[in-house]
Amino acid sequence: MKLHNRRLATLAAVALVASAGLTACGGDDDGGDGGGGSDATSVTFLPKNLGNPYFDVTARGGEAAVKDFGGTFDQVGPQEATPDAQVQYINTAAQQGVNALVISANDPDALCDSIGEARDAGAKVVTFDSDTNPDCRDLYISQATSEGIAKTQVDMIAEQIGDSGEVAILSATANATNQNAWIEMMEADLKANHPNIKLVDTVYGDDDDQKSFDQTAALLQNHPNLKGIISPTTVGIAAAARYLQDSEYKGKVKLTGLGFPNELREYVKNGTIDAFALWDVEALGYLAAYTAKNLVDGTIEGDEGDSFEAGDLGEFTVGADGVVLLGDPTVFNADNIDDYDF
Repeated sequence: MKLHNRRLATLAAVALVASAGLTACGGDDDGGDGGGGSDATSVTFLPKNLGNPYFDVTARGGEAAVKDFGGTFDQVGPQEATPDAQVQYINTAAQQGVNALVISANDPDALCDSIGEARDAGAKVVTFDSDTNPDCRDLYISQATSEGIAKTQVDMIAEQIGDSGEVAILSATANATNQNAWIEMMEADLKANHPNIKLVDTVYGDDDDQKSFDQTAALLQNHPNLKGIISPTTVGIAAAARYLQDSEYKGKVKLTGLGFPNELREYVKNGTIDAFALWDVEALGYLAAYTAKNLVDGTIEGDEGDSFEAGDLGEFTVGADGVVLLGDPTVFNADNIDDYDF
């Protein structure tokens, strides 16, 4: 995003190396297993699921940070975005004695027992993108405030449909903490500030491309008067755009939400999407890794008011409930989308 464009250029070279080993065990020359006699900080990323472009980019940022501070990096995870599938990876990481776990949680509570065991074994636990119950982890890296993310999406769809008509939401998984928080706030914003917009449906694509594509088709079939779709997930908005561009609804049903400029550029340029938003995804992973490093080193305890350095991103401060805020979302449209490369 605009705050970190200089960092993105620096990370580009790292990305070429990182992309070859993101889903393998140990993306570092030292092996990345957290064992042995090395003093290097071992950091394991556990996204909601592998094969998700969003988490490929956060991992790129995380690995770049770990290389900066001389640690060892690994990313592991399930193919399906379910909490049960994440538990085994948390347990394995605890058994391996990793120094830090960086998790995007598929459920706010279901992971807490296994996270507790990992913390008892000495691991620091940082959540990012989607949080657990605050009692379960040390710190949470928030990509932006939930209020800001929700309002940005509502403002975009309201402008695009003339502040009147039926809209629907195409979300990720039904239990995703971040998605549910945004949806709740979007519903409240629509009721309070946009009385002529009616939210007629909320469906879930489970961050699966084909299911999201099919859910888009079902929304349009089930709601013939639909004027807009909000998809607060990078997988969902890309799948919905792919459906819309080859359908009779292109340009008639507006689509907005959260997505990558590189994935959605063609849809903006061909008129399928007017505008969408996101934060600097690579910087999110970078900040999460540096936060974990500071916890492991004891530079911070995770208390409100603790401040720390996060490499090239500068200084950050821990807020209430153990939350560290990355920044504000950016809106992308035809005027600025070519200024971004992620």
